[in-house]
Amino acid sequence: MDALIGVGLYTPAEAGRLLQVPPPKIVRWMRGHNIGNKQYAPLWKPEIELGDERIFLGFRDLMEVRVANAFIKAGLSAIRVRAAIELAQEIIGQDHPLSTNRFRTDGREIFLQVIETDETGEQREKLLNLFRRQYEFKGIIDPILRTVDFDDDGQPMLWWPRGRQGQIVVDPARAFGQPIDSSSSVPTAILAAAARIEGVKGAAHAYEVSEASVVRSIEFEEQVGQRLAA
Repeated sequence: MDALIGVGLYTPAEAGRLLQVPPPKIVRWMRGHNIGNKQYAPLWKPEIELGDERIFLGFRDLMEVRVANAFIKAGLSAIRVRAAIELAQEIIGQDHPLSTNRFRTDGREIFLQVIETDETGEQREKLLNLFRRQYEFKGIIDPILRTVDFDDDGQPMLWWPRGRQGQIVVDPARAFGQPIDSSSSVPTAILAAAARIEGVKGAAHAYEVSEASVVRSIEFEEQVGQRLAA
């Protein structure tokens, strides 16, 4: 379990609840599947392997699913997404390229930000066109990037599922990546469960957090539950 610290750990069901993506679809993307005599490879290799046949996601997988799902919902086929992932992996040398902040859009085309070094040793930023005027991606990528904090290398560190103003954060370095109240670091599921038994004031007192933290947690847990049910 020590190897999972800072990585995050999610079952497909947990990931599906947070991302509003059906768990069977996540399993297909990460395990691959067969239709008739045709075999479809996984979209990418999972970040976590525990030595059995079960699928688990790390935080990077979670962020990768967000972008892949956005592309597919916009009309791109899973085959095209797989091709884009493989191309981006080759270009930037990242196993989970969709989860980085290297993607850009001008409203009609998708670009991958790459850094090239010329013969003089000078580095130049270049935008590589991955998809050519076949789909409308306006507003797809930027909202996704705005809710994620990236490190200096463009790797995702934190996800704010309700935006930063919502004060709920998913941090792989805390609570194994489960959603937490950002001001107290207590998992939202724990605060919401405590409030159902002891009320908002009782839960706030028991965990030494503000009542606002408890209310935020209740609202978040209800929100993801309602979306999944829908």
